[in-house]
Amino acid sequence: MPSAISVRLDDEAEKALRALEATGMSRSMAIRTSLVRAAAQLRRHDVLAAEVAALEADEADRSEMLAVADAMESLRAEG
Repeated sequence: MPSAISVRLDDEAEKALRALEATGMSRSMAIRTSLVRAAAQLRRHDVLAAEVAALEADEADRSEMLAVADAMESLRAEG
């Protein structure tokens, strides 16, 4: 059974909710959709952060990245 919650919205959240409702979404659907999307965005952020950490820990990758950066810098036009 779905659970019901109560929430206090600040002006910004109230305005965002009104914008979602203006598309034809019910309040409940707008809030549910927003929560699911926010959670998915956090998961994507966590995955990306883990990938960045793995790349930063990869010494071979870091060496290659620095070599490419040096090569690109040597090709850069003066000025």
